[in-house]
Amino acid sequence: MAVRNPSAHVDSWYSRSATPSPARPPLQGRDTADVVVLGAGLTGLSAALELAQAGLKVIVLEARRTGWGASGRNGGQVIFGYGCDQAKIAAMVGREASKALFDWSVEGVDLVKQRIADHGIDAHWRDGHAHVAIKPRHVAELKAWQADLADTYGYGVQWWDREQLRAQLDSPRYLGGLYDPRSGHLHPLNYTLGLARAAEAAGVRIHEGSEVLSLQRGARPVLRTAKGEVQAGFVVLAGNALAYRIAPELDDKIMPVGTYVGATEPLGEERAQALIRNGMAVADINWALDYFRLSADHRLLFGGRASYSTLPPPNLAGTMRARMTRVFPQLRDVKFNSVWGGLIDISLNRAPHWGRLGDNVYFAQGFSGHGVAATGLAGRVIAEAIRGQAARLDAFARIPHRNFPGGRALRTPLLVAAMAWFKLRDALW
Repeated sequence: MAVRNPSAHVDSWYSRSATPSPARPPLQGRDTADVVVLGAGLTGLSAALELAQAGLKVIVLEARRTGWGASGRNGGQVIFGYGCDQAKIAAMVGREASKALFDWSVEGVDLVKQRIADHGIDAHWRDGHAHVAIKPRHVAELKAWQADLADTYGYGVQWWDREQLRAQLDSPRYLGGLYDPRSGHLHPLNYTLGLARAAEAAGVRIHEGSEVLSLQRGARPVLRTAKGEVQAGFVVLAGNALAYRIAPELDDKIMPVGTYVGATEPLGEERAQALIRNGMAVADINWALDYFRLSADHRLLFGGRASYSTLPPPNLAGTMRARMTRVFPQLRDVKFNSVWGGLIDISLNRAPHWGRLGDNVYFAQGFSGHGVAATGLAGRVIAEAIRGQAARLDAFARIPHRNFPGGRALRTPLLVAAMAWFKLRDALW
């Protein structure tokens, strides 16, 4: 997770294979805008693009490089839904509201594909995603989920039994899976950088190396950095796990969690395609899940592990390789060329936490590891609200959110203990 230098992206297969992107100058002095956005990740850039296309002057302030955080180093899986089960959302807001929120999550998936096409982004998009079962209880859960998706939400996914799944996925580990042809996967850093170029083409100014140090609220709020400030009619806070103390009332609603991904050495086209014949992305449904897919240059990109203390696990590469060979025993001779991690933001109920503070400060956080599609939707929904159409943001704001228990001193140890129980459940049941 170390940074090679302050102006570089974190070393990963993504940063090594990304389309070159120019460094953007830091903010110097005072400026004004219609909207100022904290964070040049997927949420902030999505909001900025939508607002600029509507004719507003937008300035984006980024502490490091565009896409430096989770937007540029995640697992790259683009999936409908949110970080928690849709049934949990229905219990919180009601069935009809839950149906609308689900439909909007599918819009988020389609929005990613639309922006790739509209702006010519080289994001390595591939169609297809499967949630897979390791244990008999997973089979029952997935079949119940398939029925609920069809009956309640009108969304069809395919159940593949063990034989059907094995025809596409050469792993002995899984008993079956739900396949969704509409979801898919991409190169997240290339997508984020492409979104930045599209925003700039629409008139957005992005300042890198411009960490926001404070927010001054009021009729025309101000974001301040070490060397400048921007006053605007509206502020969008899109720093997620990396923003802290800018709006203290938001901080205790999310917890930073470390997640990790590795890229193998090149496998060659024939060997790679033999692993996942249809090129889909895959995730199991354990609490401490594994997820994986193929890269455009025929590597296996394998994600797993999570650190609820935010400290990288010891011998990360060795642990990841052990998890990979449990899925694909035929890769025992294969090593990782790079392993990297980063912080995501989880909410206590794993549901999205989007809304406003007062009349002119908007925020989106709590993507809970399910953000590649939802972040784009969040930016669009916030842009709609700033332009006076707040119905969709109000629907998200009705999802109740509580602080993590334990305060600053105890909330991380409490979460670590809770996650240990879920991992034990994965192992024993």
